[in-house]
Amino acid sequence: MTTIKATCPACGDVDLTPAEVTVTVARSLGWSTYSFTCGRCADTVSKPADEETVRLLTGAGVRVEHLSIPSEYLEARILHRTNPPLTEDDLLDFGLWLARATDVVQAAGAP
Repeated sequence: MTTIKATCPACGDVDLTPAEVTVTVARSLGWSTYSFTCGRCADTVSKPADEETVRLLTGAGVRVEHLSIPSEYLEARILHRTNPPLTEDDLLDFGLWLARATDVVQAAGAP
């Protein structure tokens, strides 16, 4: 049987079977992890896994969970990165703009 050596932060080196380890891959977010429950302290340990680690663990028979990230979440992350959050000043400016606008739809540039 294959033995996988890992390290628990509390207990040190531990020996695991492939059934005791899970690899999680979120390809669209660009990260992977492997996790296990320590047999000594019962803590759940999760660590980042690069491509080589994922390849080695899956080759040893560890099951892989592929996360499917909804496109709406990915779009929100992209928008949040490119557009800073609204500030109080932004909201005050918008309120002043609304107070002056006679036709909000036309002022917003809608066809």
